[in-house]
Amino acid sequence: MRDILVGKVAPETGKLRTRISLWHVSVALWVAFVSIFSLVVVAILLLGGTELFGYLFVSLVQAFGLGLAVTASFFFFLRLVWRMQSLPMTISMVLFVIGVGLFMSVSVGRLYALQYPMFVNSFGPGHGPGLPLKNVFAFFKNVNDFPVIDDIARNPNDVPLARVATVTPPGTIASLHGSSSITFEGLEPVASTTSPEKDGEVVKVHLETTEVLSEIAPGVVFNYWTFNNTVPGPLVRAREGDVVEVTIHNKETNLHPHNVDFHAATGPGGGGAVSVVNPGETKTFRFKAKHPGLFVYHCAVPNMAVHMAHGMYGMILVDPKEGLPPVDKEFYIMQGELYTAGALGRTGLQIFDAKKMMDGIPEYITFNGRAGGLADKMQVNVGDRVRMYVGNGGVAHNSSFHIVGEIFDTVYPEASIGGTLFHNVQTTNIPAGGATIVEFTADYPGNYVLVDHALMRTDKGAWGVLHVTGAADPTIFDGDFTTTPMKGH
Repeated sequence: MRDILVGKVAPETGKLRTRISLWHVSVALWVAFVSIFSLVVVAILLLGGTELFGYLFVSLVQAFGLGLAVTASFFFFLRLVWRMQSLPMTISMVLFVIGVGLFMSVSVGRLYALQYPMFVNSFGPGHGPGLPLKNVFAFFKNVNDFPVIDDIARNPNDVPLARVATVTPPGTIASLHGSSSITFEGLEPVASTTSPEKDGEVVKVHLETTEVLSEIAPGVVFNYWTFNNTVPGPLVRAREGDVVEVTIHNKETNLHPHNVDFHAATGPGGGGAVSVVNPGETKTFRFKAKHPGLFVYHCAVPNMAVHMAHGMYGMILVDPKEGLPPVDKEFYIMQGELYTAGALGRTGLQIFDAKKMMDGIPEYITFNGRAGGLADKMQVNVGDRVRMYVGNGGVAHNSSFHIVGEIFDTVYPEASIGGTLFHNVQTTNIPAGGATIVEFTADYPGNYVLVDHALMRTDKGAWGVLHVTGAADPTIFDGDFTTTPMKGH
């Protein structure tokens, strides 16, 4: 084993020299690895305690394995260089490593050392989509302050009832088809204090932006950003000619500024230009609902795609003055995309991955915010007339909305109300940031699966089930249901 002599007095020369063996360097290498990893663990415990440690446990195991592999590689490389006893060969190997590093850094783009991922370029307005490291540390430090939501998914039954064209008592909304009056979340019709059109009202909308922790799938935790603690946010319902008064509050425990852009609003930023709120702030603005239709709303603080990819979207339905045709049941559904650093199914706390978003490769595609978000929540009876308000809060992909075993007898393409209707449609397209309205009659009992017919997305979480109960009509469908059900391939 070759030694390096430094620091000990050599009898033949009277100079200092010390023997540093390969064994000493190897021990120092492994001690450095153990020390650095221990410091990381201690820092996590100091920042967020055992709760943060639990969220990051899987990531720590992965980091430990990677660190172990890298340290072993350095150990092998060190032994190889040490035994060569050739300065030119050693220099050649060092230059090879530097060259590969330079090639890789130039190939993947500009390096942003203080963000994750480090190699993400953006030419959009405002800040790029990368996550600044200071935000990562701020999140870890405040992780215990974030509310934990048991179920992030907005209930698809949370559809405000339409109001009739007659005067409605303040604080209530009457059903278009004669149900009793109710009060519903986020909206409160009040006496007009501005100038809505004839028979119109001022509809007050209260939105609170929150940054919370919840599960995408069992054991997979994500830092959602929401309107009113669900994904999507509440469905707002107004009528053509109403004035919509929006009050937005940014929860004090949040770390980021937020706002709201209503696609139904005519004005700068759809309201986004006048609704930017820092944590703890509240602002109010108004707009007239001039056009009937189903419209998306979302956070539009740059980087807009980042905020939407955390769950900050919802919809507003503007009924035409004469109302929509009556139906027996209405549902509210939005597809979304989640870009996590960990692969599909990786448990523990998952941080947002801007590189995957820029490449348009979501790990999860969901209905109402999480995998299985619509499971066991949608039920109708045979003979019911059903209407679904379906939107797309994704930032990269269109949705090919389809119900397996059902045909949409009426489709409002791109949620246009007053335009041409489509009839007898199997699958309908919903662009990113757009919506559609579909109607059908539930003719036969059973379970009907809702999908994006880009079917690999069901494996990423985009599916739901509509349960239809009642008597079977063999003239519509007949078969032997007693055989073994499909179990896949």
